[in-house]
Amino acid sequence: MKILITGQAGFVGTHLYNTLKLSDNYELIDFEDSFFENSLVMNSLVKDVDVIVHLAAMNRHENQQVIYDTNIVLVSKLINACEETESTPYVLFSSSSQEDLDNLYGKSKFEGGKLLKNWAIKNNAKFSALVIPNVFGAFGRPNYNSVVATFCYKIANEETPEIHVDSDVKLIYVNKLVSIIEDKIQESVSKDKLIEKFIIPHQYTVKVSKILSLLLTYREGYINNGIFPNLSDDFEKDLFNTFRTYIPKNHYPYILQKHTDNRGAFVEIARTKSEGQFSFSTTVPGITRGNHYHTRKAERFAVIKGKARIQLRRIGTNEVIDYYLDGEEPSFVDMPIWTTHNITNIGDDELLTLFWINEPYDANDPDTFFEEV
Repeated sequence: MKILITGQAGFVGTHLYNTLKLSDNYELIDFEDSFFENSLVMNSLVKDVDVIVHLAAMNRHENQQVIYDTNIVLVSKLINACEETESTPYVLFSSSSQEDLDNLYGKSKFEGGKLLKNWAIKNNAKFSALVIPNVFGAFGRPNYNSVVATFCYKIANEETPEIHVDSDVKLIYVNKLVSIIEDKIQESVSKDKLIEKFIIPHQYTVKVSKILSLLLTYREGYINNGIFPNLSDDFEKDLFNTFRTYIPKNHYPYILQKHTDNRGAFVEIARTKSEGQFSFSTTVPGITRGNHYHTRKAERFAVIKGKARIQLRRIGTNEVIDYYLDGEEPSFVDMPIWTTHNITNIGDDELLTLFWINEPYDANDPDTFFEEV
């Protein structure tokens, strides 16, 4: 199944692309926003695709009319490309819970959905308008995607966020949204006709002050003291995993306190308020372990003997972050989600590493995907 995602480089687009990439069922057609400016490129891209997920849109601008005009133009260019090539892919359109509100962003979503629906009916194509609630998750843009992204960024960078209106916010975690979109793609295969408006239910209803309060506890407990919070609640786990992706690079390696006396030394590796699995590895000089990533698990690498280099690279990017750890000064690095990582013994002696991960290993529910740093 050939799939094209407009807005591929955006918040939801990145998560959708990276998730679908894990399956052999899909062939993903790479898309850049600049392609909208070239009708020949647009025509060549849409000509043979089975599915288009139209996520590209402008969310914020000082001039509301620019938002409306931009979003309608993007829809129109997509329709023109399909009509010129006589293509009839299944189109999923990301609308918004704001489409019924009296603002030009909401109106652009309502009108854009109507244009695509009329095209689908006229050309006997399949179409779903997805009405999406507020989305949060890893790597969202602060001051753009959501209040969660803004709060996470500010708190992780020791800034002070402000609450303007302490209202209840209806939220969906981006991993859940991506799962729903993939389900819609799969369901469409068995349907001869499909024209629908699908309201995606929110997962959580949370007060803005509750979000801020939890994030402040993460700064105090996790950033300042290395303590993992209780991750048994689904929302708090999703919020914590989101928060971890905003922690500045220079936070690691985190140096552990080493208590020594005439008996030897004592080092506390991990203090947690959640269950998890501890393990250790020994690594001979020159060997690298890892080169994998997780989509939901929190994991800690603590070097207690030998010298190591830990490398991290966010999936879909080329930037590699190097951290150097030495067992003479025990320290750890925690692995953010959607970040491939490895550890290499760069010393002359055996490397001893302790690991903590918040979910015990389960062969029937893997969350480890291999990709080199």
